[in-house]
Amino acid sequence: MSARPLIAIVEDDESLRPALLGFVRSLGYAGEGFASAEDFLDGDASSRADCLVSDYQLPGIDGLDLSTRMKGTLPVILVTARTERSIDERAEAAGVRCLLRKPFETDTLAECIRRALDS
Repeated sequence: MSARPLIAIVEDDESLRPALLGFVRSLGYAGEGFASAEDFLDGDASSRADCLVSDYQLPGIDGLDLSTRMKGTLPVILVTARTERSIDERAEAAGVRCLLRKPFETDTLAECIRRALDS
């Protein structure tokens, strides 16, 4: 892990992505944002990041599929506004470390990041 852990944010909402980046940076982490899973996967961020925070509903590859691709290589925190129970089960099977329902408390996200980095 780098001196300042890198938290990758995959969020297609143009107002939420910078807010999440600002928040993780305020916690002392480095942050890098991506509008889609494809943008994240196309570069080298997936090999440089220490933790991934991804929205569930994304254009193209969704957050759950991205989580499955990262399983075992990168801790993933999945964020969703959806409430179906099947998402919990699928997220667990995909190796998601923490599933947050929108709206969520920033303290909860901070704790999820800390736990993901400590694992």
